[in-house]
Amino acid sequence: MRRRSTAGLLIAVVAGLAVGCSEPAEERVDLDEVIDAQVASLSPEGPYRDPKKAERETAREAVGLLLAASPDRDRAGQLLEEIGYRVTHGVDAVDGRQYVMFTAADDTGWAGMIVDPSARIGSVVEVPHPSFDRNTDKLGMSLYRTLPGSMLLIAGAHRQAAGGAGDVAHNDRSMFQVISEQVAERGVPQLQLHGFAERSLPGADAVVSTGSGPHNEYAVRVARELKAEQLQVCRAWVSRCVGLEGTTNVQSSAASEHDAEFVHLELSWSLRRDQAGRDQVRDAVATAWKG
Repeated sequence: MRRRSTAGLLIAVVAGLAVGCSEPAEERVDLDEVIDAQVASLSPEGPYRDPKKAERETAREAVGLLLAASPDRDRAGQLLEEIGYRVTHGVDAVDGRQYVMFTAADDTGWAGMIVDPSARIGSVVEVPHPSFDRNTDKLGMSLYRTLPGSMLLIAGAHRQAAGGAGDVAHNDRSMFQVISEQVAERGVPQLQLHGFAERSLPGADAVVSTGSGPHNEYAVRVARELKAEQLQVCRAWVSRCVGLEGTTNVQSSAASEHDAEFVHLELSWSLRRDQAGRDQVRDAVATAWKG
């Protein structure tokens, strides 16, 4: 597969079914390596712009088609191509599943997603700050592979890009927000991954909250399973977590407006730093998400 060195991240990887093409290619590609390369290209000086009104409307329609009970993936792919996404096909070398990748135009810095169509989309794992919250993209990809029927949504720019407009967790005009709003409108639960430095909340391994919305059963289960791993967890509905509760997060606000579940998960660097810590979180979250 040809890689891009600039900031446009993948917008859709559709495992098992091709989008906008009758026969997917069989090239085997390690998607971890692809994402690592794209995340490594992000910088505060990199490109980002908000989508225009017509682009938002087109993306909204396309994502709606992907989330529908009977998805029209061919039409969704055509719509995304109309607003500049490039489509590539292959097989994930890690788990053997087919994918289709949509990569945004180099100058946009727009968000992306990985979608597994082997089952109706039932959850979304979000990475709003790749590069800045180090290794959240690695954990997000691991969770996507672990949760059947999940979507992985990844920001396409450094959070400090374009004077801070690249911080999609606080920008309600981003492509990331367009996708998240469509998810919320359909009542699909969302898990958003963040990172914090140990000095921000000494003694804590994780902070579980629901942003500006009321706490929900998904958050309760995530906190419970993390605690079962002998991790120190701050639960925002029980105690203050020193500004790590995500109360100004725009995706949580949209989810709350639509009565959709949203979980904001902050993880310490000690948990994100190595594979063992990330696997510990992945297993706990997967157990919680499956009920």
